[in-house]
Amino acid sequence: MKSVKGKTVLVTGAAMGMGRLFAERAIAEKAAAVILWDINEDTLNATLADLSGTEVPVHGYVVNVGEPDEIEASAQDVLQEIGPVEILVNNAGVVRGNKYFWESDPITDTKLTIDVNTLAPMYVTHAFLPAMVTDAKDCRILNLASAAGFTPNPRMAAYAGSKWAVIGWSDSVRLELKQAGLDHIKVTTVCPYYVNTGMFDGAKSAPLLPILEPDDVVNGAWDAMCAGNSFLVLPRTVLLAEMLKGLVPIGVRDFIADNVIGIYHTMDDFKGRSDQKS
Repeated sequence: MKSVKGKTVLVTGAAMGMGRLFAERAIAEKAAAVILWDINEDTLNATLADLSGTEVPVHGYVVNVGEPDEIEASAQDVLQEIGPVEILVNNAGVVRGNKYFWESDPITDTKLTIDVNTLAPMYVTHAFLPAMVTDAKDCRILNLASAAGFTPNPRMAAYAGSKWAVIGWSDSVRLELKQAGLDHIKVTTVCPYYVNTGMFDGAKSAPLLPILEPDDVVNGAWDAMCAGNSFLVLPRTVLLAEMLKGLVPIGVRDFIADNVIGIYHTMDDFKGRSDQKS
């Protein structure tokens, strides 16, 4: 697949940041329709106004992806009002950090993180995948995970756990589709380091891990998705920590990750964006 021209595209967390950039990319490629899901009604309406006026229909739905009932209801609305989704971008996410796990709140930190980062893409995909299965056309699922899904990191235990789960789930679905002979559906898992969208305000770069720009991540993820690639890890130095797991003792790995790659104190001054929900 060279582009999403003529495809129906749905993006979660689409009112701002990378979600909006994904939507703009779909519009630029003349998708058949672009569907924006977001929890923030005011921001969503403003984005809809900005993106209107093109030949591509843009639809907005206020959805809290942390609530399975809202996902189910909105998915049914999309399927009935617009039709099957052929390109699904699971972009919505939250970040909680700068506390040790025992200092965090089990509801507003841990449960919220798992609900939005881990369970939401599962529920959203489950709602739209059956129609993709029965469709003979090329379909794509793009799941935004994180470099934190590969590398443990102090002060973001719940977030790291949520993204480890997404990577395992996303790649397992890819294999299930392949095993079932459904080669027209490709799943791409994207694992970036911290992205400069505001969600990671205060997080630090490291000697081998620069803060990434949203445009670079979106463009790389989009190209990987269209090509049907299984994984995109940004930057590739993230894979150094993954390689160390099988090569050196844990104590040595921790020393290298902390003092050479420079990971373990990157969340010490994390602030994040005060309005981030999904």
